[in-house]
Amino acid sequence: MAAINASLLNFLNDLEKNNSRDWFEVNKTRYLKEEEGFKTFGNAILEDLEKIDHIEKMKVYRIYKDVRFGKDKTPFKTNRTIVYSREGAALRGSYYLHIQPGNNLIGGGFFAPNPADLLRIRKEFEMDASEIREVLADKEFSEVFGNQFAPHNQVKTAPKGFSKDHPANDLIKNKSFFFEHKYTNEEIQSADFSKTVVEHYKLLRPYLNLMSDVLTTDLNGESVL
Repeated sequence: MAAINASLLNFLNDLEKNNSRDWFEVNKTRYLKEEEGFKTFGNAILEDLEKIDHIEKMKVYRIYKDVRFGKDKTPFKTNRTIVYSREGAALRGSYYLHIQPGNNLIGGGFFAPNPADLLRIRKEFEMDASEIREVLADKEFSEVFGNQFAPHNQVKTAPKGFSKDHPANDLIKNKSFFFEHKYTNEEIQSADFSKTVVEHYKLLRPYLNLMSDVLTTDLNGESVL
């Protein structure tokens, strides 16, 4: 079991107020210490997550921003993020961890599927939404993740080629098929926070397995691998 150190939150708060290369260089040793602790926490999750799923890799996202295309030119991210990718072509989806003071969350699923996957998911829900409805109706799942995808991005009415009157349009109109759960700053500092994260990730597995079946077959249920 492991927790997020208060010192990491303090560092991120200070970085939010002093987001410059000069400040970061002066505080580089502090950053490296916090990064080591964050990776240790991430590895504690990985160790337990590998007991319940097949994980290909853990990716800790860089704190350095690519400022070439965005309007915000501050050089550093004020959060720390890890993604755990499932293993092999047959196991689709990933688990997500985001630490940021006041905006701590985990998630899982398909945040920005490519056009082919997006169409395949929508077609599946158009044809038969009963299985995804069962996942969403599960008591434990819905208590943690709710009974709808996180509303990151949706079309206004219905995607081109789909009916706005379809009974599954609330699912079909999503561009992202991702679930989230947020934690307070106090919760993430609990000694057993890593255990809590893995328990919540475990609730996502039936959804990820269902979508893996969808994305590795055609509408006739034939494998495309």
